Amino acid sequence: MKYVPTKNRKVVMDDLKKVYKAYTLEQAEVAFEEFKNKWETKYPSIIKSWENNWLELTAYFSYPVEIRKLIYTTNTIEAFHRQLRKVTKTKNAYPSDNALRKIVYLATVGVTEKWTIPVPGWLECRQQFDIMFNGRLGK
Repeated sequence: MKYVPTKNRKVVMDDLKKVYKAYTLEQAEVAFEEFKNKWETKYPSIIKSWENNWLELTAYFSYPVEIRKLIYTTNTIEAFHRQLRKVTKTKNAYPSDNALRKIVYLATVGVTEKWTIPVPGWLECRQQFDIMFNGRLGK
């Protein structure tokens, strides 16, 4: 969205949501063609980026719908990364790889203790993960 002026972002995002919220890959391809026809002349860099990364961007269509929503709703992931950056940005060098692992581990423990609101739809996602990974998901 860095290529889109603020005044057009909502409209462009609404059209782009039709691509990644599609139920099937075929529906996503149709939605992307519509998006492309509408915005290609105004924002060709967005179209080029999506076309160049299509396989990676659409890999999540191999997951059930419940898990896909968790994937494209990245607020939880971004918040977690922000907490990790907070503890790692103060040091430029670490005495060993193990020291960095310990810092990241301790930060992860601290962050997860503060999580009090469950991820929306987590129970459905957990059920799908149990099916996909044949009970290997920890309790």
